[in-house]
Amino acid sequence: MKRVVITGGAGFSPIGSSWEEIKANLAEEKTGTQYMTDWDIYDGLTTRLGAPIKNFSMPPHYTRKHLRSMGRVAQLGTLATEQALESAGLLEELPRLSRGKIGVSYGSSMGSTNAIAVFGHMLNQHATDGLNANSYLKMMSHTAAVNIGVHFGLQGRIITTSSACTSGSQGIGYAYEAIKSGAQDIMVAGGAEELCPTQAAVFDTLYATSTCNDTPECSPRPFDRDRDGLVIGEGASTVVLEELSFAQARGATILAEIVGYGTNSDGMHVTQPNSETMEVAMRLALEDAGINSANIGYVSAHGTATDRGDVAETQATRRALGRAVPISAFKSYTGHTLGACGALEAWVTIHMMRERWFHGTANLRNLDADCGDLDYLTGSGRNITCDYVMSNNFAFGGINTSLIFKRWDQ
Repeated sequence: MKRVVITGGAGFSPIGSSWEEIKANLAEEKTGTQYMTDWDIYDGLTTRLGAPIKNFSMPPHYTRKHLRSMGRVAQLGTLATEQALESAGLLEELPRLSRGKIGVSYGSSMGSTNAIAVFGHMLNQHATDGLNANSYLKMMSHTAAVNIGVHFGLQGRIITTSSACTSGSQGIGYAYEAIKSGAQDIMVAGGAEELCPTQAAVFDTLYATSTCNDTPECSPRPFDRDRDGLVIGEGASTVVLEELSFAQARGATILAEIVGYGTNSDGMHVTQPNSETMEVAMRLALEDAGINSANIGYVSAHGTATDRGDVAETQATRRALGRAVPISAFKSYTGHTLGACGALEAWVTIHMMRERWFHGTANLRNLDADCGDLDYLTGSGRNITCDYVMSNNFAFGGINTSLIFKRWDQ
């Protein structure tokens, strides 16, 4: 089996569009949650909280021809990929390298909802006005993966992960497996999601959204006894994975090594989390990495700020790792970015491991006694030196993922 390393990465989030900006907001405990005045028109929607990316636009070198098949989710994913490839020193080399050994593994929960609305108009009004040749290309759940592959001329494997909250983490995990097996030399992997009130409505119907509409800065609050639900956000992140000897031969800067991936399915319920199978996913990642649970120095939690999710996840983490490992939830700053969260959280976790500093969980004031016995980071974070970190995500349908990254000091 081949060894797999991370050589580049980039992302967009509600608290910044570079690691430096994101880190500054994490350290100052500034979240991206805000009151969404545009949502006031929706009768019956109880939450008004969202976490949008601020001031996002495509750069001028993306022409109308480039953008015609891209909705916002594909634009986010494509630009994050461009920046990730550039950070890896690969952007200018792609024409020479792309021989079917560079692939894409990328996900989102869904395509752009503006395009979906056009088809809804057709069904409701029995009229196709508004439809054009690109409507479906923007709507399809694999729009980000396909647009990335076409835009950069990548001719290797394309793995389209559309698994809700594990879309990004499965994107990274399956890319890792493709390189580990020798099928690919390089993979761009990750996930993206655009903010839409329909996504808030999904969780609203489950009574799972936060309704602290007058105090957006106080929500979400994962693991806190006073939490009242999740906040929907948007984002994108791409990481570049390479086979170790390939990366070394071209003199690439290596950020981390990915050593473990575990994924499984609850096989029980579409929306209710299962702590036992969450634990199994973490154990599968540890087994794949060939390490003991004592080696894990930090866990990036899924941490959605829902009662059942927080309790199930933290209890599973305690059982799988067997001790009070340091843990925090990035979603407390960005809201739940759905298809992007697994990739964003992995990218941020790699940076934190390299810098030996890990953020706290925003708004965590009074720990829920039902949560697992773990070392919950709060406030402005903590300096921690460790060799291995774990990033966990869990999705509707009972899909569980766990990724393990190793520090690269060589």
